[in-house]
Amino acid sequence: MQAVILAAGKSTRTYPLTLTKPKPLLKIANKTLLEHNLDSLNNIVSEVILVVGYKKNMIKKHFKNRYKNLKITYVEQKQQLGTAHAISLVEKRVKNRFLLLMGDDIYPKKDIKKCLKYNFAVLTTRVKDPKNFGVIVEKNNIVKNAVEKPDKLISNLISAGFFTFNKKIFQYIKKIKKSERNELELPDAIKLLIEKESMRIVKTKNWIPIGYPWDLLKADNIIRKKQNKIGKNTKISGKITNSSIGNNCMIKGAVKNSIIMDNAIISENSIIENSIIGENSNFDGKILAKNNAISIVKNKKIKVAKLGAIVADKVKAKDAYLSAGVKIWPNKKISGKIKSDLM
Repeated sequence: MQAVILAAGKSTRTYPLTLTKPKPLLKIANKTLLEHNLDSLNNIVSEVILVVGYKKNMIKKHFKNRYKNLKITYVEQKQQLGTAHAISLVEKRVKNRFLLLMGDDIYPKKDIKKCLKYNFAVLTTRVKDPKNFGVIVEKNNIVKNAVEKPDKLISNLISAGFFTFNKKIFQYIKKIKKSERNELELPDAIKLLIEKESMRIVKTKNWIPIGYPWDLLKADNIIRKKQNKIGKNTKISGKITNSSIGNNCMIKGAVKNSIIMDNAIISENSIIENSIIGENSNFDGKILAKNNAISIVKNKKIKVAKLGAIVADKVKAKDAYLSAGVKIWPNKKISGKIKSDLM
């Protein structure tokens, strides 16, 4: 059996972390998001087809053509024209039945096995605010409608972006037209499919979506089970509490509820709370977390339950004090009080 993983997107909502690497290569618990999903697929499928685009060579270099028992092949999506378009690119590679999943969320093995029981299935969950998701309308656990990011509330049941399909899905994708967003939307193809086929919903409480940078902190905490995760060749003389520390790091300060990525240095007397520090960064200063912190994403204010700051790769901070919710773009040199994003 095969699996298709969509990993081509630019992921602007996770800026500044995805300015230097594709989102599926971001790490939680010292392992990339893609690796977490490949581990779940291992011994269930034999081949994984990765649909790549943005910074595709970084993904190819990381995984090459094999991961554990999985054969890895690549298909390029040169233009970002929607999920249905991305799926259409693998038609000649897919043999028959296959799994489809997003490369930047995390799907547990037990949920994958549940979906495998059906020819057509979608992994679903209920949320308070479904407006930013593909919404599913069901009756007796069978899909009756699917709408991408609807303007009106028609259901609070959403797709988790994991499906079982066979080659029939391609004939329905060929019949759909571009949406108002100028994309080929998968829910439009599903609408046609369910006129002829029965698609089962499978409910999950274990799917971990990654939409914003701080979602990595939540996911990291879940995967680590609140135990510290320390990478290879890392030296620690400071205090680490409930955090992931990458490979080849030097931690002399205090780190709490945070992710410190590979090759980072946290200097003596520094304090890092509920934050992400990017690869090859050198941080001297303080980031104190705040409840209901406000962060700006694509010109919109987002309230985060508890957050420090998001610091991208190759940032050098000297005696810096970052306000909660601040994001620092790659390669910046910073010092003093910083109250707004530095791009």
